[in-house]
Amino acid sequence: MQHDEFIGQVQARARLAGRAEAERATRATLETLGERVSEGLADHLAAQLPHEIGENLRRTEVYGGLGAGERFGRDEFVHRIADKAGVKEPQAAYIARVVMEVTSEATQGGIMNKVCESLPSDVRELVTAGSRGSA
Repeated sequence: MQHDEFIGQVQARARLAGRAEAERATRATLETLGERVSEGLADHLAAQLPHEIGENLRRTEVYGGLGAGERFGRDEFVHRIADKAGVKEPQAAYIARVVMEVTSEATQGGIMNKVCESLPSDVRELVTAGSRGSA
């Protein structure tokens, strides 16, 4: 999947007004995911995504400077996405599901299964609900 297609899918599925909002949603979600999973796992996932999108997984020092592999649950995951994307938390939860769904479709080889397995159950349930899941 190419960059424009990825962002277009996020924009359409999340019903965002424009590409800038879709870029911001993607960046917020993947940066937060990069903060939560190990650096190696983030690198493997990033390698399967378009370069500009994958780089968001490597920006782990953006939120508080703590780096990759932090331990936090669903509430903090959603809060960080909301903060970075400039949206309210219910929309951030929906955006997270959409971005993760598109990310899953853009990758292969079971990398998303490994990512999901590394997450706590409350975050895993959020990101595997798909774009039709509840907040």
